[in-house]
Amino acid sequence: METLFEIIGVINSIVWGPWMMVLVLGTGLWLSIGTGFIQFRKFGHAVRLMVQGARRKDTAELGPGEITPFQALMTALSATVGNGNIAGVATAIALGGVGAPVWMWITGLVGMATKYAEAYLGVKYRQRLPDGALAGGPMYFLEHGLKLKWLAWLFALFGAITALVIGNMVQANSAALVFNTQLGVPLWISGVVLAVLTYLVIIGGVKRIAHVAGILVPIMCVIYLAGGLVLILIRIADLPAAFALIFKSAFTGQAAAGGFAGAAVAQAIRYGVARGIFSNEAGLGTASIAHGAAMTRDPARQGTIAM
Repeated sequence: METLFEIIGVINSIVWGPWMMVLVLGTGLWLSIGTGFIQFRKFGHAVRLMVQGARRKDTAELGPGEITPFQALMTALSATVGNGNIAGVATAIALGGVGAPVWMWITGLVGMATKYAEAYLGVKYRQRLPDGALAGGPMYFLEHGLKLKWLAWLFALFGAITALVIGNMVQANSAALVFNTQLGVPLWISGVVLAVLTYLVIIGGVKRIAHVAGILVPIMCVIYLAGGLVLILIRIADLPAAFALIFKSAFTGQAAAGGFAGAAVAQAIRYGVARGIFSNEAGLGTASIAHGAAMTRDPARQGTIAM
């Protein structure tokens, strides 16, 4: 087991090493410049499209696809709201120091352009399956856009593994631990309940997944934002000092009182960027799978909603 942990540690140091940090932030910045910083120019427009999609009942004129653009957004968000934005932030601070959130914010801002590009390509290169359904994602635009079928195959393989581990095990583990520590619910009971509920959703295919996500994710978002605002208001007097400490620590490496593991700037950047991607999914490519199934004729429109 120790040998396995050592191997994982070596791989982790490479995957989340300096070059990957430059690649993730650099790609987001390059796409931001290339799109004229679309995340700022079109932010208001994106919000309007999202609100219109949530209210719209008639889908006849949207375009070909399996789910509505709003449902596609909610399906993509379902993997990040909650575990990514709560546990991800907590572990980023614990491992990278209190300056890590700044790098999470930066990753999120440039990641909006990355997410736009992913969703755009997901719709542009999506394919009609034998059963008539439309499917998109990195495996399709790698094969039909870049003509790299072998790379598309590798993404599909590793994407399936990632869906099992990051997409399910981490969330299930977090939920089971909370129920166990706070309510005394045995871990195996949480596992069985989650397995049954998951089966009931995924057995209905992408349409049922999107339908459930379209109902639950907005509720999750409201609870998450409301809970965060309540906590901030409770300690509102400490807010200026907290912001000052966070930004100072992001660029000087100063750790908070009591000491966190890894107070150096490099650690703050590493864990901030890593957990930032875990929080917003930009760059992983998985969100474009959901957006590739959206009812739309305009890749740019779906990309705007996605970002």
